Amino acid sequence: MSAKTTIVTGITGQDGQMAARLLLEKGYRVIGTSRSGRGPTGLDVPVVAWDLIDPSVIEGLLQTEQPQELYNFAAFSSGAGMYDRPLEIGDINGLAVGRILEAIRAASPHTRFAQASSSELFGLAQQTPQNESTPFRPRSPYGAAKLYAHAMIDIYRERYGVFACSAILYNHESPLRGPAFVTRKIARAAAEAKVGRLERLSLGNLEARRDWGYAGDSVEAMWRMLQAEAPADYVVATGRTHSVRDLCACAFGHVGLDYRSFVTEDPDAFRAAEPVEIVGDAGKAARVLGWLPKVGFEEMVRMMVHAELRAIEDQGAPTR
Repeated sequence: MSAKTTIVTGITGQDGQMAARLLLEKGYRVIGTSRSGRGPTGLDVPVVAWDLIDPSVIEGLLQTEQPQELYNFAAFSSGAGMYDRPLEIGDINGLAVGRILEAIRAASPHTRFAQASSSELFGLAQQTPQNESTPFRPRSPYGAAKLYAHAMIDIYRERYGVFACSAILYNHESPLRGPAFVTRKIARAAAEAKVGRLERLSLGNLEARRDWGYAGDSVEAMWRMLQAEAPADYVVATGRTHSVRDLCACAFGHVGLDYRSFVTEDPDAFRAAEPVEIVGDAGKAARVLGWLPKVGFEEMVRMMVHAELRAIEDQGAPTR
């Protein structure tokens, strides 16, 4: 039997890389897309240039390759930038998903589709924890665009019979996380403090809490969604929250330091607080898919700090 073929959009990002590696380990033939047409370092897979605007590119790729599965990770990131460039966010994070679904319907209707959605769908949630039945109340252009994509998945599933799933992902991290994210900033700062390079790290509200999981666990959940008998949407979360202060204590503690000697709060960087705690109930994923997170919070943070220490050592700076 020939290997399954899958397309991974946004293959240069954290989730795209993690998904590609998982799928290669499972024996898939992986094809990636990125804006530049270049793939990440160390990942030897063909990559097609696609900016998510021109539908003919993805339709042509689907027509030619007839993949069994497609995973969409191409999007503007969340975090501090989710209010920037709202029209572009709407196009890339929302309308582009409609383009993919329509291309699947037209060119490769057997292809199973997994969308990396977001807990930002819930936004100003009125209940905690959140599950698949919790009403959506996005509060940012990012969340609104993701909600459009989520609705289109439901429409194409019900109207056209496309096997499409939305993974409502809560915060998920790894050493591949981009440098603008607070988890990566803290991991990098802890490593730099260890080698004597850091004086201060200024952050927003240290009491802000997030449901932080490991990106590798999140992409495995998405893979399991596409192996299920029927398509559905799933919350993917750990069910536990930790504060930014917890993250700092764990990261700096891993290198034998007290974060309080390095980290300060900047009130100007505070984000508006949620009315209730944003924490996910992934019970449906556990029941239907047999999915449970494997990597805990402390292990994930240590993994990130260790990767930053290795990067510093590779640059020639000795650790103490």
